[in-house]
Parts: sequence; structure tokens; C-alpha cells
Amino acid sequence: MSKKKVLVFGTGFAGQGHTEAFRDAGAEVVGIVGRTAEVVKDVAEKLAIPYSSTDWKLALAECQPDIVAIATPGGAHVEAIKDAINVGCHVFCDKPLSESGETSEEIYQLALEKGVKTAFAASFRYMPHIMQAKQLIDAGKIGEPREVECISHFNLDPNIPFGWSHRIEAGGGRLNNNFTHLLSIVTSVIGEKILSVCGEVRNDMPKAPVVDGVHNFMTRRNFIPDDINSPELQWKDCDAEWSYTVMMQVESRLSTQNPVSVLFKHGGLVPRFNEDHLVFHGSKGSIYIKGHYGAGPLYLWDENKAWTEIPLPLEIAEALPKIEDDTQRSWTHLAIQLVKDVSGEKVAPYQTFKEGAEYQHIIDLIRKNDRAVDLT
Repeated sequence: MSKKKVLVFGTGFAGQGHTEAFRDAGAEVVGIVGRTAEVVKDVAEKLAIPYSSTDWKLALAECQPDIVAIATPGGAHVEAIKDAINVGCHVFCDKPLSESGETSEEIYQLALEKGVKTAFAASFRYMPHIMQAKQLIDAGKIGEPREVECISHFNLDPNIPFGWSHRIEAGGGRLNNNFTHLLSIVTSVIGEKILSVCGEVRNDMPKAPVVDGVHNFMTRRNFIPDDINSPELQWKDCDAEWSYTVMMQVESRLSTQNPVSVLFKHGGLVPRFNEDHLVFHGSKGSIYIKGHYGAGPLYLWDENKAWTEIPLPLEIAEALPKIEDDTQRSWTHLAIQLVKDVSGEKVAPYQTFKEGAEYQHIIDLIRKNDRAVDLT
């Protein structure tokens, strides 16, 4: 079969990562689009992409891709996705799907109406030890799942230069860019049916310094001003959350009798004392995974009443792309599923805009935070 043609929207860390993912998936990346002409030209040359542009609609018409990869900040997703769906493209979109549940629902319904395939890249559910945890739980190693803890502290610098991550309408906030991955991880291991949710958020960074030259999310720390107290420095208001606490109930695919309680606790600006971790507790045992997204290693508590490190099964390692970087490997694995699906091959179920819209509705509810009881 002929290679599927892919057009990438976004020139930063995600755009370059999506390019490599689809090439590894056997597709042909025919073009890339960005907002700054000089930057998109440089990235296209660096990645040997034959076409570059700052005009998304023109690029769709001239490249005629089978698939588009949306790698811009979440606030720029909606119109670009609509344009792509309306010309019949399948869509691979990074998280968040959009800046709100309403617009996410709109593009999900449009994709259904037009009959295009979609992939939602909250893709750390494909971390090897996450897949191992699912395998162990399905095998009954911890009995009936009862409780999950997702604990992380990132100690980000509060003087990170102002950008999309500081504004909700731009797709910023830790719920959009951390919680989406964790929710995907939990549902992949426990079950996809979310029963209830409540939570609260906190904005610890009400203002951020304005600095020119920041184009790549991953290098933004390099632009923190040397003199943060300079009277000449400009500042902008920020409205996105940097910490959150969420409680949720999820239906276990192993038993619908008792909902599984889930705690998500994330502090974006506070330091960690010990390692970030994920824990899955059950009626007979528990699974502990080091790392905020389950990088590992994985430990099992069972009838021996002790934590034992469990090696990663060979079949899981062999099922994933041979890529060391966790983010890139996860993107590539999902891109492979979409390319195979679009090509008519049978693949395992993967996350689509259905989950992307559901997650964004949940994030809207958490930010609304209208379930607290006033005790004053």
C-alpha cells in the first residue's frame, strides 16, 4: 500500500516529535505549518520536510494529506481541526483536545459526522510499566481494585516566561497538560468508565515575565530573566492552575460492584521530598510504580507482605517501539495504531476524540469547583 501522507501543524517540541512518530509509523511527512515563517522554514530544513508554510488552509489544499498531526498549544486546535476534518483528513491531536469541553465536543461530533478517524495523544498510557500494571491487575495479582493514588510535584520555576501554558484559553494549566495523561493512565489500567469527579485548583503564578524568543515549550526555562526584579521587565496576568487535587470514582472492568476511588494530587511549583509515584491498591495486594507517569520500576505487595520489584515482561518491551525517550516512544506507538487503522489493518482500541472531549468536560467541572461545602 502507498504511504499515508501527513501534514504537521506546530513547529515546537510536539511538532518535531509528531514528525518523527509518523515517520517511524511508515508514513510520509509531506509538510509542516507554523505561525512564524522563519521558524517553520528552519524546522522544515532541519527535519528534511519538503513543504513549509504559515497558512494552514493553503497547506491542506497544496499537500492534500491523508492525516494531520495537531501539535500546537490547545487553544489553537479547534479551527485547524475543523479545517482538516472538513476536507476529509484523519486527525492525530496532542492533549488537550481544546481549551473547553464545549469546543472539544463540537470537533468530536464533527469527526463522527464526517466519518474520519481520530487519535487523542494523552499517550503515557503506553508506558511499559503502566501496561505491566494492567496485565498484573487483569491476572488478579492484587484482587479487586479498590484505590489509586497519583502523586506528583514538579518544582517548576515560578518565573517561567509568559506563554500559552499560563492562560486557560490558550490550552494552558496543569489539568490540560498533566492530568490528561494521568487520567488516561488510570482508565487504561482500571477501566474506561468514569463515574464521578470533584476537585479544586490553585493558581500559584498570578503573573509571569514577558520575554521574547520563546518558541519551544521544552526550552522555556532558558529564557528566565537574570534580573527578575528589574523595573524594565514587563509582566502579564496568568489565569491557569499550577496545582490541583481531584477525587474520582472509576468503574473497574473486573468488578462493577464497587467503584474504585482515585486521588490525583499534583503540585506544579512545589518540591518533592521523595519520588513521584502511582499506586494501585486492591483487596489482596498493591502495585507501586515510581515516577509521575509510571517510568518505573514496578513493585508488587502480595501475600508475602513485602514489596518486591517485578521485572518488565519481555512481551511488553517487544510490543513497543524501540525508542528510549518515553514521550517519543508513546507518540510513535499511537501514531502506528492510527496509520494501521487508516490503512485498513485491525488494531487494538486506542483513545480518540471521544475521550478527548470527555476529559475536557471533566476539566471544566474541576475548574468550576462548585461541590465544596462552605463551613464558615
